[in-house]
Amino acid sequence: MLMVQLGQCNGVLGQYPKLSPLVRRRKERIQRSISLQAQALPSRTQRIMESIAVEGEVGGAGGAYSYNALKRLDHIWSSICSNVTVSQQPQQVVSSIPGVSSHSDLTGKVVDKFDVVVCGGTLGIFIATALSAKGLQVGVVERNILKGREQEWNISRKELLELVDVGILEENDIEQAIAMNFNPNRCGFEDKGEIWVKDILNLGVSPVKLIEIVKKRFISLGGVIFEGCSVSSISIYEDASVLKLAKGNILSSRLIIDAMGNFSPVVKQIRRGKKPDGVCLVVGSCARGFKDNSASDIIYSSSSVKKVGDSEAQYFWEAFPAGSGPLDRTTYMFTYVSPQPGSPKLEELLEDFWDLMPEYQDRLPHPSLKHRTELDSAGCLSASGRVSLQACSSKPFLLLFPAWIDTDKPGISRGRQGVSLDNLEILRVIYGIFPTYRDSPLPAAFDRILQFGDASGIQSPVSFGGFGSLTRHLGRLSAGVYEAINGDFLDASSLSLLNPYMPNLSASWLFQRAMSAKKNSNVPPEFINELLYVNFQSMQKLGDPVLRPFLQVYCLISPFQSFFLVDLIDAAIWSQDVIQFWALSKTLGLVMLTKPQIIPSIFKQVGIPVLLDWSSHFFMLGYYTFLSTYADPLIRPFLTAFPSKMKYEWKRYLEAWKYGSGLDYKL
Repeated sequence: MLMVQLGQCNGVLGQYPKLSPLVRRRKERIQRSISLQAQALPSRTQRIMESIAVEGEVGGAGGAYSYNALKRLDHIWSSICSNVTVSQQPQQVVSSIPGVSSHSDLTGKVVDKFDVVVCGGTLGIFIATALSAKGLQVGVVERNILKGREQEWNISRKELLELVDVGILEENDIEQAIAMNFNPNRCGFEDKGEIWVKDILNLGVSPVKLIEIVKKRFISLGGVIFEGCSVSSISIYEDASVLKLAKGNILSSRLIIDAMGNFSPVVKQIRRGKKPDGVCLVVGSCARGFKDNSASDIIYSSSSVKKVGDSEAQYFWEAFPAGSGPLDRTTYMFTYVSPQPGSPKLEELLEDFWDLMPEYQDRLPHPSLKHRTELDSAGCLSASGRVSLQACSSKPFLLLFPAWIDTDKPGISRGRQGVSLDNLEILRVIYGIFPTYRDSPLPAAFDRILQFGDASGIQSPVSFGGFGSLTRHLGRLSAGVYEAINGDFLDASSLSLLNPYMPNLSASWLFQRAMSAKKNSNVPPEFINELLYVNFQSMQKLGDPVLRPFLQVYCLISPFQSFFLVDLIDAAIWSQDVIQFWALSKTLGLVMLTKPQIIPSIFKQVGIPVLLDWSSHFFMLGYYTFLSTYADPLIRPFLTAFPSKMKYEWKRYLEAWKYGSGLDYKL
């Protein structure tokens, strides 16, 4: 017999029965049992990942594919997001010891002596090879086997040629490393319109082939690689740095370059467990079964902010054909978040990815009769009436399609691929965490140790992965390190000049914050897409001198009510993250004039403290532009007359002005 009691609510007789303690306990046991059964069932992500044969995982971001590795990374991410203060200090990998290394107890145990030892080989092999080409004795320490991941890197030919300029590749090496070439590429935001751009992130480079080519060149130049070795400790003496490796090897070097990435133990020690200011979370897959697989997306948003667990997220997409087969396609879904309790986990994002990916993977533009004349005259219309992307790829222009692209409206319609997850063979599941800090690049904290690549934080907070940033700065950094070695300018102060303050990098924080969904921000869900659209519309009105450099940061869209062609020969690459003062000033000014009603939402989204901090970087961006434009030509002729230390310092100042203002970028 079920015993119930009538409950009373605020002095009023309740309408629902109150369960007796016995029944309530029985109900709680049943709920716990159901919960445990649900926990015992593997998630869709686990089932998919455990059905894929995972071969040897490699170092670097995106080098791990297994479900266990995903859980480990999610555990690290949860620790970062936790409000609990970690009392335990990060492991003290680096220690400074007075005196010279010859008087230490390590004398006679050193295996090899080098000018430079690079720790972390996936991206470190590039600067190691550049320094070896200059005649330095260089060693590379890599905890895994030094090889590239299977997943391709997106880049442009212009960026790859920068590797030729610094002497680590020949031009024929580039062709060997390119796995895919796809043009044009799409950018779009929530059906406001879309653009197709040429030569922007249009090459899929095989990291396996590229790193193998660079590795062979490094060895041919006399470089030494220590594979399967992780760094145990680093001792800094007055005349050398001494590394102890986990396998027992001991190496001595005049300089150590830390290329161990975002989670470098040296960086952890320097930052003392500080929580990142922002994080880009990335999930995705490489899958087989896409019949219509000729187009690619640089950045695309198909929806507004959505709720994910206890948090909110604005999803962006990137997709492109993969080099492993004609039906293979790589798809990324990424979002920007501030690490805090309740932030979505990678596995949660993957669960959304499986739901949303088939819907996102649509459709190439299909023009109506109204626009066939324009397309046909441009040579971009196939006999079947569809846009021929292969034909368009030979044309030096940017295609803009209007906002009214729904199939039930006049204009441009879309044909769905009819992609179903059941019909796809998942080859790899991809995931990663890319933390960024506002006080980047990271200055040298120790003598004889310099951070490089992702470890230095020199990449933009709106990009994930630092390969494009590496190619931009590799020539500057390799030349600077070579001068520091030759002049023995290896103190922390001198090395910090190689990772200087760059106002254009600091200014990009406003975009990262604006693209991050903020809980309880009281802004409309479509605000992020609307803000991005307004920015691009303003840049388009200001013309190519404003538009092209800004494409270095992100590609945006505009819902213009006509179809037209814009010349985009030698278009910029957004992965290199270039911001220039005049382009930014004109764009922001026009945004405020054309859509002033969006300004209150900007204040709510990013916050007044962030805007005030950004204003100081914006001022410095203008100041660096002035110095690089007018002071540099006056100072440079006198450099040869300066003493060696002074010459080294002033060359670094001139580089900081140039790169910090974005004036290193040429159309």
